[in-house]
Amino acid sequence: MSFKMKYRKRMDGIEVDPTKDEELYYSNLLNTMAASGSTNLNLDTQNLLAYPTTKKLYYQLINYPQEVIPIMDQTIKDCLVSSILDNVNSAAESSRESLIDQIESNVYRVRPYNIQNRKGMRELNPQDIDKLVTVKGLIIRSTPIIPDMRVAFFKCTACEHTVVVENDRGVIQEPIKCPRQVCAASNSMELIHNRSTFANKQVIKLQETPDVVPDGQTPHSISLCVYDELVDSTRAGDRVEICGIFKSAPVKVNPARRELKALYKTYLDVVHIKKVDKHRLGADVSTLEVELQEQQEVDEVRKLSDEEVAKILSVSERPDLYELLARSLAPSIYEMEDVKKGILLQLFGGTNKKFTKGGKYRGDINILLCGDPSTSKSQLLQYVHKIAPRGIYTSGKGSSAVGLTAYVTRDIETKQLVLESGALVLSDGGVCCIDEFDKMSDSTRSVLHEVMEQQTISIAKAGIITTLNARTSILASANPIESRYNPNLPVTKNIDLPPPLLSRFDLVYLILDRVDEKIDSQLAKHIASMYLEDTVQSASTNEILPVEFLTSYIQYAKENIQPRLTEIV
Repeated sequence: MSFKMKYRKRMDGIEVDPTKDEELYYSNLLNTMAASGSTNLNLDTQNLLAYPTTKKLYYQLINYPQEVIPIMDQTIKDCLVSSILDNVNSAAESSRESLIDQIESNVYRVRPYNIQNRKGMRELNPQDIDKLVTVKGLIIRSTPIIPDMRVAFFKCTACEHTVVVENDRGVIQEPIKCPRQVCAASNSMELIHNRSTFANKQVIKLQETPDVVPDGQTPHSISLCVYDELVDSTRAGDRVEICGIFKSAPVKVNPARRELKALYKTYLDVVHIKKVDKHRLGADVSTLEVELQEQQEVDEVRKLSDEEVAKILSVSERPDLYELLARSLAPSIYEMEDVKKGILLQLFGGTNKKFTKGGKYRGDINILLCGDPSTSKSQLLQYVHKIAPRGIYTSGKGSSAVGLTAYVTRDIETKQLVLESGALVLSDGGVCCIDEFDKMSDSTRSVLHEVMEQQTISIAKAGIITTLNARTSILASANPIESRYNPNLPVTKNIDLPPPLLSRFDLVYLILDRVDEKIDSQLAKHIASMYLEDTVQSASTNEILPVEFLTSYIQYAKENIQPRLTEIV
């Protein structure tokens, strides 16, 4: 751990000051860990590949992670102790001893990530068992915290002799007979639970994201086992990149018998969790009230560089900022400037208010797009879904009330009734896009009344009585009753929605397909220009911002700008 590492930004292809190349990156990181009391070290494995002396260690880490990672954990503790012995003065003998004792009592963990052994869930096979792999997916469910026995305490019922047995790769070997030679009684060792040592454990269900599922197939899922600091670090709806050890465990035919099934159960023993997808916005910090310090312990939170922040601040001073941002939102869709401005405001979001006298007011904006067919309503929803945080895209006809809220199911392992999150709960802190909103049944639409106003979902079924958070913005699209908007009728008669639900939308846009030869010819030219070279397209269009910069701009504004109303003079 003490060799010289290149500055990590060079690995990302960003040009930096060459004087920083000789920094002892991981030495500085260890000093920061000692000062802050942190016990996790995120190890970028591409740094191991960058040097010939550590390339062999990289391949050993990939192929034998259960042996190499514990050695790395112990190495961190040894490096911290040696750094204290080198830096602390001999005069401060007592403080040095206390620091060493504190380090010896802690459990330090190396969390490797960014490995080249990336696998899809469908590509995992028996050859990958006991190897380090990386998979991406969407978290759909997580169990409560489960106590996992690390050290078992056994006591002999005959002579009261005690034995401590450690957990070896998930298995605790129960002593067959008393190890004391005077006693040597068979089957006399009894497990004492309150003297054993337990660790926090959680089982998470990871599912393939819709963009990687092959055509005509359903998404696969895999179980994740997380321990200690990684417990409760993610929530349902997060898109994550998991680095872990692919393991298999035997399954009993009957819990009362020792016979095992021929088919083993596979799972992933997680060592690192990373939030992914730079094209998407992060979760709304003001809505979810997340403490970023706790997140940085377990994942690599995307940080904006000084150059990106400077560019954001320079763009924010432009006089045509509002038009520029709206033009950059879904640039392939012709015109519709007002609709894009409204959706842009929805992505920025409002400010949630809590009053000291009681009461809470939502800051999320709900938008309804209603209009004639083939007016790119669904395309707008798809674009927002790609960049929105924790966004879920669903269709009204293919959604049920429990699919949107939550449904009760029986857990396969514990056989207990558990609550599965629906689309609105998974979109907590993001945007839920609902297409074909008018095709929903009345029972499904009745669920949305509480969600769009109170931003909660109340459930009372199968003995489970609870209230779930659904702090989400809803972007819906609907067609008129007769498929064509009738200008002779009022808006409420054209839209097949009950007035109480229609009143909960803050913005309702009517997108009409007027018969106009000039507009139709301009639209045809725009669509044809998209299939030509980029030079022709850029010459005929105004300046637009890249989607990566647009998401960075919105994320920076949501995290750093908290607008307040000024007092009326």
